[in-house]
Amino acid sequence: MPEGDAIHYAARRVGEALVGRPISEIETPQPRHAFDDWPERLAGRAVRAVDARGKHLFVRFDGDLTLHSHLRMGGSWRVYRRGERWRRGPSRAWLVIRTEDHEVVQFDGPVLELMTDGRTRFDQRLAALGPDLLAPDFDEDEFVRRLRADDPTRGIGDALLDQRNLSGIGNVWKSEGCFLAGVSPWRRAGDVTDDEALSIVRAIKPLMERSARRGGRIVTYGERGRWVYEREGLPCRRCETPIRARGQGDDNRTTYWCPGCQR
Repeated sequence: MPEGDAIHYAARRVGEALVGRPISEIETPQPRHAFDDWPERLAGRAVRAVDARGKHLFVRFDGDLTLHSHLRMGGSWRVYRRGERWRRGPSRAWLVIRTEDHEVVQFDGPVLELMTDGRTRFDQRLAALGPDLLAPDFDEDEFVRRLRADDPTRGIGDALLDQRNLSGIGNVWKSEGCFLAGVSPWRRAGDVTDDEALSIVRAIKPLMERSARRGGRIVTYGERGRWVYEREGLPCRRCETPIRARGQGDDNRTTYWCPGCQR
């Protein structure tokens, strides 16, 4: 699943292609949207902003209409020069927005909906989101407050994935952040101090910001590697203890950690 850094990068790229540029054509090839009349409803409207919150992306048009996207596991946003070959088949496109110079394509959905700006503020799925770690005004106190209101028996790794506590973190950043802070992802959230919880997000925030600038390429060790994610059985880069992996939480998302470095 694309994590918050990849979505913020996509929002910047899509915004550069669309904001302030006349829209020449909008297509909704996915059969699910065949009768939604989005091209007609958006005809003649300019894109005034493109922004992200956590793993959600918003293309905001003049006239109080916004396209809301969540990519889940397999979706993606791509920006192409006009005439450039797409890297996914046309049958996988859910949305195509064309300008004179670019084609902006959302592939493989699965959440794509047109809503009013007001609904984006009050829709319960969006209103319940926790603070976005990549937001310029990220609120550490609000993150801690939400964490403490959550089930204290949950593993901290599972709690970090809950977008109601903190939006934007996915499985990679959860595992890497807990390692960098020296906190076991299996410790109960109620046993993790406020300072320890903040040390996790403070460790990954600058790395996520760098990834958001570089296209969502998650690198936490050196120039190309990661500390623990997808390194099960390999020696820890710090203490040489074999990295372990196991499913965690209701969704059984695989968590990676070093038993030697994380307590």
